[in-house]
Amino acid sequence: MEFLHALPLLVKAAILGVVEGLTEFLPISSTGHLILAGSLLGWHDEKAKVFQIAIQTGAMASVVWYFRERIAKVISGLFSDRTSQRFAINILIAFLPAAVLGVLFSKYIKAVLFKPVPVAIAFVVGGLIILWVERQQRRTFQRARIEHIDQLTALDALKLGLAQAVALIPGTSRSGATIIGGMLFGMSRSAATEFSFFLAIPTLVGAGAYDTWKYRDLLGVDDLPLFAVGLISAFLSALACVHWLIGYVSRNGFVPFAWYRIAFGLLLLVTAWTGVVDWSE
Repeated sequence: MEFLHALPLLVKAAILGVVEGLTEFLPISSTGHLILAGSLLGWHDEKAKVFQIAIQTGAMASVVWYFRERIAKVISGLFSDRTSQRFAINILIAFLPAAVLGVLFSKYIKAVLFKPVPVAIAFVVGGLIILWVERQQRRTFQRARIEHIDQLTALDALKLGLAQAVALIPGTSRSGATIIGGMLFGMSRSAATEFSFFLAIPTLVGAGAYDTWKYRDLLGVDDLPLFAVGLISAFLSALACVHWLIGYVSRNGFVPFAWYRIAFGLLLLVTAWTGVVDWSE
């Protein structure tokens, strides 16, 4: 894997941007993939960790662009339309748990869990949970209580926010926790997926802004091209992924992603245990 370590930093930034964009909205954990990709590329210092958080803003921008008409409608109706007001309040309520817990425990999480082996374990556990939820859905055949995100109550939003907070554990998947949590709480698969897109906007912007400001002493003007490449590649790849995923969830479940998580997680654990790959911290 030495040739990966030798790649120019801008190429590594582009690779990580694509990894972020392709995995952010799938239930397979973008943070987990970024940690693993950074380890393979030999770029996993403190600046790399800030970079991995910051480029999530590029993925978020793809959601803003894709849903720009809906977002514009909500903004224009904030002072006059009850549906728009309720939607905005629900997003804020759902955002708060992860924001508060992230601020309180981010240092501990990065020190202990931002490593390949804990990520691999989270991959496997998350995959098993997805399989269980999908199996429950097929068994019950109950019509979803919430078919559209405008039907969400404040309590529903809080539950989704708590589900998203579980994804502070790297390898869990923010979108996966929100979508699967939403399905457990009575949302249709499509409604839970759509809400996870909108919830990503304040969550990813907040995480990126917080980490960039907190670790600003590590960054300089020379890092601007690096971050620009990462943000642009994350935006473009995420835009393609969002478009594909919306069509996919209308016809399919998340079982394939669950098996991918389990197989990938087990592969990581085996290679780490046998020493085939040096998953350095």
